[in-house]
Amino acid sequence: MGFKYRRAAVHDMDMLTQTRIRVLRAANRLSDDVDLSEVERQSRAYYRWALQADMHIAYLVFDGERFVGSGGVSFFRVLPTCHIPSGEKAYIMNMYTVPEYRRRGIARHVLDLLVRDSCRRGITAIMLEATAAGRPLYEKYGFVGMRDEMELPLSCLPAQAAEPASLEGLHA
Repeated sequence: MGFKYRRAAVHDMDMLTQTRIRVLRAANRLSDDVDLSEVERQSRAYYRWALQADMHIAYLVFDGERFVGSGGVSFFRVLPTCHIPSGEKAYIMNMYTVPEYRRRGIARHVLDLLVRDSCRRGITAIMLEATAAGRPLYEKYGFVGMRDEMELPLSCLPAQAAEPASLEGLHA
Protein backbone atom coordinates (compact mmCIF):
# COMPACT_ATOMS: atom_id res chain seq x y z
CA MET A 1 0.00 0.00 0.00
CA GLY A 2 1.32 3.45 -0.94
CA PHE A 3 1.35 6.67 1.00
CA LYS A 4 -1.69 8.93 1.00
CA TYR A 5 -1.03 12.62 0.26
CA ARG A 6 -3.84 14.90 1.36
CA ARG A 7 -4.14 18.66 0.98
CA ALA A 8 -4.69 20.14 4.43
CA ALA A 9 -7.76 22.17 5.36
CA VAL A 10 -8.64 24.42 8.29
CA HIS A 11 -9.84 21.40 10.30
CA ASP A 12 -6.21 20.09 10.15
CA MET A 13 -4.95 23.13 12.06
CA ASP A 14 -3.99 21.15 15.18
CA MET A 15 -1.94 18.62 13.20
CA LEU A 16 -0.29 21.37 11.16
CA THR A 17 0.57 23.33 14.30
CA GLN A 18 1.97 20.27 16.09
CA THR A 19 4.08 19.47 13.03
CA ARG A 20 5.30 23.08 12.87
CA ILE A 21 6.55 22.86 16.45
CA ARG A 22 8.17 19.47 15.74
CA VAL A 23 9.95 20.92 12.68
CA LEU A 24 11.20 23.95 14.62
CA ARG A 25 12.51 21.79 17.47
CA ALA A 26 14.31 19.46 15.04
CA ALA A 27 15.72 22.16 12.73
CA ASN A 28 16.94 24.31 15.63
CA ARG A 29 17.94 21.42 17.91
CA LEU A 30 15.61 22.62 20.67
CA SER A 31 14.78 20.41 23.62
CA ASP A 32 11.22 19.94 24.85
CA ASP A 33 12.14 22.28 27.73
CA VAL A 34 12.28 25.30 25.40
CA ASP A 35 8.97 27.16 25.59
CA LEU A 36 7.44 27.54 22.13
CA SER A 37 3.93 28.32 23.37
CA GLU A 38 3.88 31.76 21.69
CA VAL A 39 5.14 30.30 18.41
CA GLU A 40 2.46 27.62 18.70
CA ARG A 41 -0.25 30.21 19.34
CA GLN A 42 0.88 32.39 16.44
CA SER A 43 1.23 29.37 14.13
CA ARG A 44 -2.34 28.31 14.88
CA ALA A 45 -3.56 31.85 14.12
CA TYR A 46 -1.51 31.91 10.91
CA TYR A 47 -2.93 28.60 9.68
CA ARG A 48 -6.48 29.71 10.50
CA TRP A 49 -6.07 32.89 8.44
CA ALA A 50 -3.81 31.63 5.62
CA LEU A 51 -5.71 28.43 4.83
CA GLN A 52 -9.01 30.31 4.64
CA ALA A 53 -7.47 33.12 2.57
CA ASP A 54 -5.78 30.62 0.21
CA MET A 55 -2.40 32.14 1.10
CA HIS A 56 -0.94 28.82 2.28
CA ILE A 57 -1.17 25.29 0.95
CA ALA A 58 -0.03 22.32 3.02
CA TYR A 59 0.03 18.59 2.43
CA LEU A 60 -0.17 15.87 5.05
CA VAL A 61 1.18 12.41 4.31
CA PHE A 62 -0.13 9.20 5.85
CA ASP A 63 0.87 5.56 5.87
CA GLY A 64 -2.55 4.09 6.55
CA GLU A 65 -3.75 6.17 9.51
CA ARG A 66 -0.24 7.11 10.68
CA PHE A 67 1.02 10.64 9.97
CA VAL A 68 4.45 10.38 8.31
CA GLY A 69 5.18 13.73 6.67
CA SER A 70 4.14 17.20 5.60
CA GLY A 71 5.15 20.33 3.77
CA GLY A 72 3.69 23.73 3.01
CA VAL A 73 4.02 26.78 0.83
CA SER A 74 3.11 30.35 1.73
CA PHE A 75 2.27 32.93 -0.91
CA PHE A 76 3.12 36.61 -0.66
CA ARG A 77 3.59 39.68 -2.81
CA VAL A 78 6.41 42.20 -3.03
CA LEU A 79 6.93 45.17 -5.33
CA PRO A 80 7.32 43.94 -8.90
CA THR A 81 10.85 43.58 -10.23
CA CYS A 82 12.39 42.94 -13.65
CA HIS A 83 12.75 39.27 -12.74
CA ILE A 84 9.33 38.94 -11.06
CA PRO A 85 6.99 41.41 -12.80
CA SER A 86 3.95 40.20 -10.82
CA GLY A 87 5.71 40.51 -7.47
CA GLU A 88 4.12 37.16 -6.52
CA LYS A 89 6.43 34.80 -4.63
CA ALA A 90 6.17 31.54 -2.75
CA TYR A 91 8.06 30.28 0.27
CA ILE A 92 8.23 26.55 0.94
CA MET A 93 8.44 25.63 4.60
CA ASN A 94 7.66 23.05 7.22
CA MET A 95 8.95 20.14 5.16
CA TYR A 96 9.02 17.17 7.50
CA THR A 97 9.22 13.40 7.29
CA VAL A 98 9.09 11.12 10.34
CA PRO A 99 12.68 9.79 10.73
CA GLU A 100 11.92 6.13 10.02
CA TYR A 101 10.14 7.10 6.78
CA ARG A 102 12.95 9.20 5.33
CA ARG A 103 14.64 8.29 2.03
CA ARG A 104 11.40 6.87 0.60
CA GLY A 105 10.51 9.78 -1.71
CA ILE A 106 7.93 11.39 0.59
CA ALA A 107 9.59 14.82 0.79
CA ARG A 108 10.29 14.75 -2.97
CA HIS A 109 6.63 14.09 -3.73
CA VAL A 110 5.40 16.77 -1.30
CA LEU A 111 7.89 19.23 -2.81
CA ASP A 112 6.59 18.40 -6.27
CA LEU A 113 2.98 18.97 -5.18
CA LEU A 114 3.89 22.35 -3.66
CA VAL A 115 5.85 23.49 -6.72
CA ARG A 116 3.04 22.43 -9.06
CA ASP A 117 0.46 24.30 -6.93
CA SER A 118 2.70 27.37 -7.03
CA CYS A 119 3.10 27.16 -10.80
CA ARG A 120 -0.68 26.86 -11.26
CA ARG A 121 -0.95 30.21 -9.45
CA GLY A 122 1.52 31.80 -11.87
CA ILE A 123 4.32 32.00 -9.31
CA THR A 124 7.75 32.29 -10.92
CA ALA A 125 9.91 32.60 -7.78
CA ILE A 126 9.93 29.97 -5.03
CA MET A 127 12.26 30.24 -2.06
CA LEU A 128 13.01 28.11 0.97
CA GLU A 129 15.44 27.65 3.83
CA ALA A 130 17.26 24.33 3.77
CA THR A 131 18.64 22.28 6.62
CA ALA A 132 21.81 20.30 5.91
CA ALA A 133 19.67 17.17 5.61
CA GLY A 134 17.23 18.76 3.16
CA ARG A 135 19.73 20.62 0.97
CA PRO A 136 20.58 17.64 -1.35
CA LEU A 137 16.89 17.11 -2.16
CA TYR A 138 16.35 20.78 -2.99
CA GLU A 139 19.52 21.04 -5.07
CA LYS A 140 18.60 17.88 -7.01
CA TYR A 141 15.16 19.37 -7.65
CA GLY A 142 16.79 22.51 -9.09
CA PHE A 143 16.89 25.02 -6.23
CA VAL A 144 20.03 27.16 -6.20
CA GLY A 145 21.67 29.32 -3.55
CA MET A 146 20.79 33.00 -3.60
CA ARG A 147 23.58 35.56 -3.83
CA ASP A 148 21.87 38.88 -3.53
CA GLU A 149 19.55 38.57 -0.56
CA MET A 150 20.44 39.35 3.02
CA GLU A 151 18.62 39.24 6.33
CA LEU A 152 18.89 41.36 9.45
CA PRO A 153 17.65 39.42 12.48
CA LEU A 154 16.02 42.06 14.66
CA SER A 155 17.29 40.34 17.79
CA CYS A 156 20.72 41.54 16.60
CA LEU A 157 19.56 45.07 15.83
CA PRO A 158 22.34 47.55 16.63
CA ALA A 159 21.36 50.09 19.29
CA GLN A 160 21.72 53.04 16.90
CA ALA A 161 19.26 51.44 14.45
CA ALA A 162 16.61 51.31 17.16
CA GLU A 163 16.60 55.11 17.33
CA PRO A 164 14.17 56.80 14.92
CA ALA A 165 15.99 58.19 11.91
CA SER A 166 15.93 61.92 11.42
CA LEU A 167 13.83 62.97 8.46
CA GLU A 168 15.39 66.43 8.48
CA GLY A 169 16.51 67.44 5.02
CA LEU A 170 14.40 64.83 3.23
CA HIS A 171 11.86 65.99 0.70
CA ALA A 172 9.03 63.95 -0.84
